[in-house]
Amino acid sequence: MCSAPACSSCGGIFDYEGKREKLEELDAATGDPAFWNDADRAQAATREQAQLKHVIGELDRAGRTIDDTLTLYELGREENDEATLREAWAGIEQCEAQVGKLEFRRMLSGEHDAKDAIMSINAGAGGVDSQDWAEMLLRMYVRWGERMGFAVKIMDVQEAEQAGIRSAELVFEGEYAYGYLRSEIGVHRLVRISPFDANARRQTSFTSVMVTPDIGSEEDIDIEVNVADLRVDKYRAGGKGGQHVNKTDSAVRLTHLPTGVVVACQAERSQHKNYDKAMHVLKARLWDLERLKREAKLTELRGDERAIEWGSQIRSYVLQPYRQVNDHRTGTKLGNVDAVLDGDLGTLMEAFLLGRGNPSATADDEV
Repeated sequence: MCSAPACSSCGGIFDYEGKREKLEELDAATGDPAFWNDADRAQAATREQAQLKHVIGELDRAGRTIDDTLTLYELGREENDEATLREAWAGIEQCEAQVGKLEFRRMLSGEHDAKDAIMSINAGAGGVDSQDWAEMLLRMYVRWGERMGFAVKIMDVQEAEQAGIRSAELVFEGEYAYGYLRSEIGVHRLVRISPFDANARRQTSFTSVMVTPDIGSEEDIDIEVNVADLRVDKYRAGGKGGQHVNKTDSAVRLTHLPTGVVVACQAERSQHKNYDKAMHVLKARLWDLERLKREAKLTELRGDERAIEWGSQIRSYVLQPYRQVNDHRTGTKLGNVDAVLDGDLGTLMEAFLLGRGNPSATADDEV
């Protein structure tokens, strides 16, 4: 355990002692053979136990770094050794980076932040340019997920006639996937010279991104789907490449008639597996709707229900007449648009989750 001075520096705001006490409780509970009789409870407890061990380990490492740096600094000052003092200052910078990382992780402390995430991308106003923009966003988020080490599974893609896609459904599997991706909920705007306009005019396109936590497999979520309320459509999987594509009616689309929620899956070769995955996502969506109704907070998990058009965007990606990404919620502006579109979203996500920047910034700040 880190020493008292170190813990006061790195542990206080993270409730270090509270986490230690909770871990000890879980360790004691899991040591009781009767505890394992309830499989669901045991699974949830062991998951929480692993997360607490990970966080406490990071806090302990940060505490040791602080202790070592303080000792080195005192030694350098006593000996008037410039080399030692420089090394101590390098250690201080390392401490700041560690604490900054922990502070950011503390922002991912919502009830569902640690869960996997289900993302839907839907083209909006802008015609074929919007559909092309939707495909660009799909690639951006897949690249981001790969950078983060998440397992990214594309459940369904509805390709557009001329170019791009009308919609896509994908799942990000990994620790805190939803916590990160909730920063992306909303309408994304692209400004560029249209590659589909013979007169090379500037075009503004809009695409919406919706993200929900993946709770479809949790037994304690009271979501029942009546088969009589479903319309089940079976069709041939679309997409590019693959020997199996377009040969059998393996793709499945579920429409929940009472709510109008539509979920499709063509990721698997088996129609049965696609049905199960689509049902899994449908339960998560229905749970999300019920939660929003109960709490009357439309922004908590899915953000504002806005039209996919001008004035409702959370972020703009401008390629012409200049190059800039502008997040209108935080005022964060980045010039390296290509890096962002290649999945480098860390700065934008952190600014949102840490509440930095200028929250009063609007879309009027730019063309």
